[in-house]
Amino acid sequence: MALDVPLEAPAPTDVGSLVRHWRQRRRLSQQALSDQCGVSTRHLSYIETGRARPSATMVGQLSEALAVPLRERRRLFTAAGFVPDTSELPLGAPALADVNEALEQILAGHEPYPALVIDGGWDLVTANDAAYRLLADVPAELLEPPVNVVRLSLDPRGLAPRIANLDEWRAAILSRIRHEHDTTGDPRLAALLAEFPVRGPQPTPGIVLTLRLSVGGHVLSFLTTTTVFGTPGDVTVAELAIEALYPADPATRALLGST
Repeated sequence: MALDVPLEAPAPTDVGSLVRHWRQRRRLSQQALSDQCGVSTRHLSYIETGRARPSATMVGQLSEALAVPLRERRRLFTAAGFVPDTSELPLGAPALADVNEALEQILAGHEPYPALVIDGGWDLVTANDAAYRLLADVPAELLEPPVNVVRLSLDPRGLAPRIANLDEWRAAILSRIRHEHDTTGDPRLAALLAEFPVRGPQPTPGIVLTLRLSVGGHVLSFLTTTTVFGTPGDVTVAELAIEALYPADPATRALLGST
């Protein structure tokens, strides 16, 4: 039986409706939110109905209390008539040169093990040589930018036939994407959930999920970790995630160490 993907209502554009949208998404009552922000429920009600305009300070407090993602936080400030308190720069912008250098150092330092960087929609941003070596037999058309890592791993023409524990891996990835979608409401994640619906009873992973990938007649086993930038003030940086794969057994460590 397929699990339904939450249908997204048209995104509101006025600040009051946006506040109400995020309050309801976080399952908070007006009383609970007003208590967190130190305002009366009457004032919060006036903000949500458009009878009162929040100050920039109040928009920031509401965003913090509701854990609004940086991308949507910018919408809140703009809808309230203020300059957003966060930026959204392209990754190649000079101001993000230090971020790019840090990414390259992390990827290079992880050799000979695979590591890649993805954005908030799970599109590939960059990867190290070890990661690209795992994709050597993938059809070229699947590697044309933008490359979506979820589609690449679950597509029958991509890595899916080579993933020995595909059912377990698919369930874990889709569970993570559903959690991220519940948190952010990102339509890119909703599209992935609609494209790859979860069906039937799902396998229960062990204490730590491993990715078991067939490469060159061997089955490599990897543990995965995810690293994000702490307290970023830019949307692009906030949505970056470094996915690093580590050998899960001595055989994989030996094989990768010999390449």
